[in-house]
Amino acid sequence: MTKKIRITKNTVIEKLAEVIDPEVNLSIVDLGLIYQVEVKRNPVTQIIVKMTLTTPGCPLFSYFEEAVVNKIEELKIDKKNIKVEFVFDPPWSIERISKKGRQLLGL
Repeated sequence: MTKKIRITKNTVIEKLAEVIDPEVNLSIVDLGLIYQVEVKRNPVTQIIVKMTLTTPGCPLFSYFEEAVVNKIEELKIDKKNIKVEFVFDPPWSIERISKKGRQLLGL
């Protein structure tokens, strides 16, 4: 029997940490691109991810949107119940990079 995964904000963030920015080879979580994760249950589980990009004109916009949805789908969430919102306020800055990320980037 397969154990059912309890989906929480933390389980979603753990999946999002598997999404790697191909330009810097660092997870979008460690880069500080994830601003908010919301898990709603009414009656089905819905996931809303608010994230940013390093610049509003980032050419990887669609790549990140697809990668985020694909990772969350691995938690057995239907694609139609996953929403990715890109926000640019507050704007991303290097200060958002995690301590681990700073070490990996040599900052």
